[in-house]
Amino acid sequence: MKTTTYSFADVSLILSHPAVGQFTFTGEGVGSCSVSRSNDVTQHDLAADGSVMVSKILAKNGTLTINIQQTSEGHKFLKRWVSYITNAATSEWARASAVLRNPALGETISMNGVSPQKRADVSYQSAGQQVAWSLMCAEIDG
Repeated sequence: MKTTTYSFADVSLILSHPAVGQFTFTGEGVGSCSVSRSNDVTQHDLAADGSVMVSKILAKNGTLTINIQQTSEGHKFLKRWVSYITNAATSEWARASAVLRNPALGETISMNGVSPQKRADVSYQSAGQQVAWSLMCAEIDG
């Protein structure tokens, strides 16, 4: 019998912006993070005779979603980053990059042209909550 293991504690995400600095997200305060590609990379065109033309599409854009506790240092960093780029020159908007690593699985995902889709929605109630940050990425490799 073959046994495999996984631990979110092995996963790290580094978000960097030249003017704001970088923050390393580990298990502390993070509920989950996910990478979603936005576009299909193959498209088929079907002719009347049934022949198929296959197109290879080099789209690499997508979304990085971070679910994080609203009191965490990572959430504070994201708010600080968004405040900076909102008030900075437009050229600063998509200068962020991110690297997601999972050494146990041998995975590294690099993201460039990272910008916020919007500020995270927040909820205030008797117990603290997680907030979801959706970051759009112009290029995802890995």
